[in-house]
Formats: sequence, structure tokens, C-alpha cells
Amino acid sequence: MILSDFDLRAYLSSGRLRVDPFSEEIVRENGIDLRLGKNYCMVVESDSVLNLSKNEDLSKYYECSESEEFILKPNKRYLLHTLEYVSLPPELMGFVELRSTFARLGLMIPPTIIDGGFEGQITIEVLSTSFPINLKAGIRFLHVVFSKLTTPVSKPYRGKYQGQKGVKLPVLKD
Repeated sequence: MILSDFDLRAYLSSGRLRVDPFSEEIVRENGIDLRLGKNYCMVVESDSVLNLSKNEDLSKYYECSESEEFILKPNKRYLLHTLEYVSLPPELMGFVELRSTFARLGLMIPPTIIDGGFEGQITIEVLSTSFPINLKAGIRFLHVVFSKLTTPVSKPYRGKYQGQKGVKLPVLKD
């Protein structure tokens, strides 16, 4: 079952679903809009082979920075994050999508799920379009549709990205 704005407000007011900082304007008809944070990392081209079986320093594959305003270069991949820190109860999960205006500009994100029990800022991969786009921190960028599970998950998320803040680079070790 997809939660409506009525259901979302009930979850938020009860504290079962937490969004911090919260603003009433982010609650939409069937989800919550999340705003863009100010950390970003561009994936850089490299001839260096990444060995997934080694505990390798991945920072050499990214150029990371922080700014209130930045430009997405054409046809590049970025890691961005949300301003909001979210906390989901074990009976909810979220489908993360771009707001339609950004999708209509040609930006893309891979399918992204927020697991029941997750808490943290959301790190999202974005594939830029064929022209530069200026983004400002705080702009409503993502839309999350929440679904109530038929039963709460028996093992709420406690993985390597729990509690993340800012852009979190991939963690290869289990």
C-alpha cells in the first residue's frame, strides 16, 4: 500500500517516520520531496582497475567537494545527498525517484530503495544530461514514495550505510 499525504502526516506526527529538518512543504500527495545537500562527488575516468575483492581506497575514483551551488557537467556520474536525515520504521520502505522536472531535463538515477529500519541522509547516484546544469543546495530534488509492508521486516536495516551523513562513497567490504 502506497501512503497518501494523510498517512504520511500521521506517521510523521507519531514520530514513527522522521525527517529532519522537516518542512510541511515537502509533504506531497503521495510522498515526500527531499532537498539537495551541499556535498557532491563526481565519478572520474580512470584506467586503474578496481578490484572488488580488495579493501581498496575508492576516493581516487571520485572528485568530491562541498558548495551551496555547483554545476553538473554534461554526461557525468555524480553522487549527491539529501539535506534531510530520514528514519524509517520497520514496516515502511521508500522508492526514491527524481522530481519530474529534473527527469524531464534528462537527468537519471538508478532504481533506489530505502529499506525498513534505515536512517541517514540519502546518497543518490545521478547521471547528468548533455548540457551543464546549475544546482543549489536546498532545492527539492528527489521524491520518495513510501509503501507499507504487509508485515514489519524481521531484521531492520543495520548495514554499512546506516547513519550516513553527506555523500557516502561505496563500501566494498561486507
